[in-house]
Amino acid sequence: MGIFDFLSGEFIDVIHWTDNTRDTMVWRFEREGHEIKYGAKLTVREGQAAVFVHEGQLADVFTPGLYMLETNNMPIMTTLQHWDHGFKSPFKSEIYYVNTTRFNDLKWGTKNPIICRDPEFGPVRLRAFGTYSIKVSDPAKFLVEIVGTDGEFTMDEISFQIRNILVQEFSRTIARAGIPVMDMAANTRELGQLVGKEIAAQLAEYGLAMPELYIENISLPPAVEEVMDKRSSMGVIGNLNEYMQFQAAEALGRDGAGAAAIQTGLGAGLGMQIGNAAAQQGPWGARAAVPPPPPPVEHVWHVAENGQTRGPYSKAALGRMTTDGALTRESMVWTPGQDGWMRAEDVAELAQLFTVLPPPPPPPGA
Repeated sequence: MGIFDFLSGEFIDVIHWTDNTRDTMVWRFEREGHEIKYGAKLTVREGQAAVFVHEGQLADVFTPGLYMLETNNMPIMTTLQHWDHGFKSPFKSEIYYVNTTRFNDLKWGTKNPIICRDPEFGPVRLRAFGTYSIKVSDPAKFLVEIVGTDGEFTMDEISFQIRNILVQEFSRTIARAGIPVMDMAANTRELGQLVGKEIAAQLAEYGLAMPELYIENISLPPAVEEVMDKRSSMGVIGNLNEYMQFQAAEALGRDGAGAAAIQTGLGAGLGMQIGNAAAQQGPWGARAAVPPPPPPVEHVWHVAENGQTRGPYSKAALGRMTTDGALTRESMVWTPGQDGWMRAEDVAELAQLFTVLPPPPPPPGA
């Protein structure tokens, strides 16, 4: 073995990259003068890609594996260098490692409120925020379009641009969706999928993909939320007068003189009732005129015949049907509030319709 073979074996390059920063997207392998020895070993781990740039021109992209940098497995480099004979001197190239794993739990949010038209509340201003994940889908395109000659490129350098794209598309999607504000919480998953689908093509131009997008919250301005809280509180309270009486009774119960005050209140209430009763009577003790009660609610009726239901009919219409023979004593009828179907003659309100007609004749021989 010659001295040249010995030295070439001793100084074989081992090119690899291990990342412990969790935010580095691209890292350039540094070598003085960018000289990489012929036959160097290139290690590309899972979740990585290695991009070769030779004399400013992108040469090759290596996926995970172990490679020997020789002309027989680098056809593009062979063409660039014209290595038609076993030329084994170092070649000047740059190797960029690209992290192809997901970058998770990245934050996004609307810097300014989004104005959209709600079918119930009219024009409203909305804010939203959430998380997303990003990954490099095309290492070569990402290096050409975004990184350039940066020796170490981190996620922070592009996150601002991605957030701008995401918020812009979210604003357009939320404005076109027409989903009421009260129903947005039930549709955040669908909205996230729509936004992710809309920005996929734009991210692909940068060599990126967005596997996940989550909308954690969509909120209204604080003043509007305060009014909605009051409206909800009124719905929970129900009868306002009863609630005020309950509050007053609780306040009296917490007071030291609560029992005496309650007794005084009961006496005052009894006195007011006696006074009101006296005021309702005339000067000679006669009671004032009492307004008549409201008229009774007229029922409407349904008639079942041959497995089908007809109606609703008023009582007057049933009377005419009785005269025509369309309604008999055995006809099954029902009205709202009645417990199941009943024969017409068993309903007190309809029984009088059959009093004007004779009952059915007795059977023969009776």
